[in-house]
Amino acid sequence: MATQTQNLRAAASREDIFGDPTPNAVGRNALVSHEGCVVHLDARSAPRLLWYGEDLLSVKFPAATRIVYPNPTIPGLPDRPRSIRHALAHPEEMEPLAALLGPGMKVTIAIDDVSLPLPKMRRPDVRESVLTIVFELLAEKGVEDVHIIIATSFHRRMAPFEIKHAVGPKIFREFYPARLYNHDGEAPNGMVELGKTDQGERVRLNRRAAESDLLIYININLVPMDGGSKSVGVGLCDYPTLQAHHTPETILKCDSYFDHTRSEMNRSCDRIGKIINQNLKVFHIETVLNNAMFDPKMAFFVKNEDRYNALDKTLFRITQKGLGILPRRAKRKVLFAFPAFYEPIAVHAGSTLAVHEKSLAYCYAQYCVPVEGASDVVVYGIPFISPYNVNSILNPLLVQVLALGYFHNMYRGMPLVKKNGVIILTHPLYDEFDPLHHPSYIEFFHRILAETRDSMVLEKKYEAEFAHDPDYIRMYRTGNAYHGVHPFYMWYWGENGRAHVGKVIVVGAEDKRVAQILGWETASTMDEALEVAKSHVGREPSITHLKIPPINMVSVAGTPGSA
Repeated sequence: MATQTQNLRAAASREDIFGDPTPNAVGRNALVSHEGCVVHLDARSAPRLLWYGEDLLSVKFPAATRIVYPNPTIPGLPDRPRSIRHALAHPEEMEPLAALLGPGMKVTIAIDDVSLPLPKMRRPDVRESVLTIVFELLAEKGVEDVHIIIATSFHRRMAPFEIKHAVGPKIFREFYPARLYNHDGEAPNGMVELGKTDQGERVRLNRRAAESDLLIYININLVPMDGGSKSVGVGLCDYPTLQAHHTPETILKCDSYFDHTRSEMNRSCDRIGKIINQNLKVFHIETVLNNAMFDPKMAFFVKNEDRYNALDKTLFRITQKGLGILPRRAKRKVLFAFPAFYEPIAVHAGSTLAVHEKSLAYCYAQYCVPVEGASDVVVYGIPFISPYNVNSILNPLLVQVLALGYFHNMYRGMPLVKKNGVIILTHPLYDEFDPLHHPSYIEFFHRILAETRDSMVLEKKYEAEFAHDPDYIRMYRTGNAYHGVHPFYMWYWGENGRAHVGKVIVVGAEDKRVAQILGWETASTMDEALEVAKSHVGREPSITHLKIPPINMVSVAGTPGSA
């Protein structure tokens, strides 16, 4: 395997991506050092900060535990408007956006929904920044028939206050609700069938988007799974198209769906995207954000705990105590109120795959930390937020998708945990669901999942019932509910994690029955969980804690089973 130095040299040699800084990308500034990102503890090491849902823990790990910290933050683009204008005027494998526009055109702009970024970023949101400049060009070219569609797929509809934050008050006032609205995958006569792929996957798309002279997609690449063919093909589709890849079989074929080269889902989306691009003109605009999730004044969230100064220690204690005394609902309100300090590090525009290749390079540069070998035990602190509970509750099903779906798959090379190894989570695992956002989750978890955890059985026996349930469809279309079928996707998302991991242990679970439904074990303390893990692996286990948030990925070198 290549060494860290060799990897940096290889990246630096990609002059087309990481050359000298250009107006639309930070260039070689994306080549951050990994020094200090991987730390091995000794007996004198300080306790580590772990998220525990809406609270913070201080956990003492055994000596030799490996801690993987996020990469340093790549500095943002110095001039965001100039960067965007440059990208639109110098696109990849397409004419400049201005050359594609003319009077009388029907133009649809699609944007990512509330699941990106996490948490919300300080205003102006990058979507507002891009939209503002796109509308300047549309006005100059006399384009008047313009709609903005939020590409929700089967996610919940965004609320007006969330939309206003994403697009800005000026655009919101001008377009909402008649020409700025959420995609509706169940709207009567609202979809168009464009054809089938060579694998028989049906390609269905939002009618307004499909019948436009030009579809402009404005994407946020927060993780490598975002963007590319997935933006249009998933964001603006309906159930028959989701059936092509939102399946347990597809997830099992993904050797990390955060590595686009080894993701069966990505391959399916690319096949679907090919049909879309054969039928309509799509101009992609992708933005990549850095990992500046926290206010720099709150550096203790991502800092090596052995390097805490007096201020870091004080702020940690104040934050931990302050959250600890609040009711859970109040904690959520406080935590979701604080915006992230994200900044774009690259903006590219043009044809789908060429643009996405550029975006991925910056994503991997920001997130991937090189590590040597997998561990018997991997520990994750589960935070309060996921893509599916913004301004809501991280219910048990979403804890599962974070742990076995997202966190487990945040690797390249090979999984961070060994085959049949142990994942330890810290989360209260309460039996609490949001009836407005997640109504079908409640029935899925308590009636269906309590009967079987077998994804193949769930898909065959129950999925269609939830997908076509008229009450769940009504709540999706007129309320703020995730589609009735969505909890099935959340369970499938953890399928390759379940197939790989031998045991999951939750530290601090308040409801053991919830853990039993998920097929997990519980422990009162980290020491107790590590003892159970030791019994499972049959030796003194190697331990890694991957610190998330912010987003953190690993490039794991070595051979499977190596420590």
